[in-house]
Amino acid sequence: MANKIFGIVGWIGTALVFAAVAARLFTPPWGWWSDHYATYLAWAGLASVLIYMAGQWRDVANFYKGRSARYGTMSVISVVVFLGILIAANYLATRQSKRWDFTANQVYSLSDQTIKILSELQEPVKFVVFERADRVSMHKSRLENFAYHSSKVSTEFVDADRDPLRADAAKIESLPTILIEYQGRTEKVTSSEELALVNGLIKVTTGQVRKVYFTQGHGEKDTAVTERAGYSTVAAALTRENFTVETLVLITQKTVPADAAVVVIAGPSTDFFQPEMAALNAYVARGGKVLMLLDPVTKPDAPGQPLLTQFLADWGIRAGNDLVIDASGLGQVLGSNDASLPVVVDYPAHAITAGFGRVMTGYPMARSMAPIEGGSNSHNAQPFISTSAQSWAEVDLASLSTGQVALNADQGDQQGPVMLGSVASAPATDVAPPAAANGTPAAPDNAPTPESRVAAIGDSDFASNFAIGIPGNSDLFVNVINWLGQREDLIGIRAREPEDRRLTLTADQQQRIMLLCLLIIPGIVFASGVYTWWRRR
Repeated sequence: MANKIFGIVGWIGTALVFAAVAARLFTPPWGWWSDHYATYLAWAGLASVLIYMAGQWRDVANFYKGRSARYGTMSVISVVVFLGILIAANYLATRQSKRWDFTANQVYSLSDQTIKILSELQEPVKFVVFERADRVSMHKSRLENFAYHSSKVSTEFVDADRDPLRADAAKIESLPTILIEYQGRTEKVTSSEELALVNGLIKVTTGQVRKVYFTQGHGEKDTAVTERAGYSTVAAALTRENFTVETLVLITQKTVPADAAVVVIAGPSTDFFQPEMAALNAYVARGGKVLMLLDPVTKPDAPGQPLLTQFLADWGIRAGNDLVIDASGLGQVLGSNDASLPVVVDYPAHAITAGFGRVMTGYPMARSMAPIEGGSNSHNAQPFISTSAQSWAEVDLASLSTGQVALNADQGDQQGPVMLGSVASAPATDVAPPAAANGTPAAPDNAPTPESRVAAIGDSDFASNFAIGIPGNSDLFVNVINWLGQREDLIGIRAREPEDRRLTLTADQQQRIMLLCLLIIPGIVFASGVYTWWRRR
């Protein structure tokens, strides 16, 4: 009688366990079966099964006296231990995740700049993806990479077809659209590619658009020109960094606009006028930032630039009257045998090139821009671009027309490394104190003093459209602008466009591969089999 009761209890326990599993699998996640009651069923079923096993302890003991039962038990225990190890490893992996990217061009890794921006986030950032449900997966993996590098990042996916009211409230016009929310500000991007996401993140976190003015009127590079010598590509790169690019004709405007974050003088062919220099000096004294790109004067009849070079000298930077020659042969990597293209892979320690490693930059036709030893006007410059030891600064510019140049230290040539870029900074000297509520000036002790910054590079062509494709040129230019604008947090190596690595075959190559796969390889295998069979007869 007792055995019959225990048997009924065992069958009831089994039924309850299966009912709990069915409730978890086949009912909606919001149903009452899949919550408390399913858990109660599972525990009740487990208790019933244990009661049944306790009532049949004699049969269980007799069963385990056999050798097969013991071996079977050991097998079951081994399987349970193995499953436990897998579960523990999976649990640890979810708590301590680690990723490795083994692709050739690191397509699944974020750039240094992106990682730096994410790691320095102080407040939560939310990415709201408006997309159709069947296309969410392609965006999810990319945004998970952002969340992997920062706990401040969260994501939400909204099906605009099923939730049109929310899409209308966010003014979503096309799919996909990713809404980036940060401290009450929002920014929209229409792609989940890293370049689009990080540019949107920069815009929403900075909260303001800064202006970069490129001077015009003296033959400078033009940001609107899309031809080889133009600056349209680098202007687009600045726009992605949340800058607005404007032109500035100082001779007509008389002063530098107050909203200028940086003023760029890119490759002027003539010198500035005295009123322009006065306006530039007044701007720098107020805490302004200037980037000067001066090309070498290689033609005997070309006008000099004494006012511009004197401006740099006042800031502790000497613009050399020379041309840098690079005999290292690194230019061949860029497809050039011209020694007047210095290539730089090692950089002096500075915030502009921090994290650059051995990223290559090239400077077609460059002059030296070195710090003046001992400084000038209490300004001590620092170099941030330096050529290799196999280069020199050629001072005999007349010999360039012959095509025969050589290092002649006794004639004034400077043995490398040669400095191509230098920077200087100092507290602003002409800053109006902030106005108090009653209109009188107020100068609190803890108010930070605005800083004037000047950067100089002995070449303007490195940022032009024909040379900006050299791996590090664009990053270096934008890094200089960010350093001048005192946004060191945005300095880094930026995301690259995805590289097209498809293999293109001609019709003849395709036919050869087809013959190899369909005839030659199967024929070799078949012939080997026939030969082996013949030998064994």
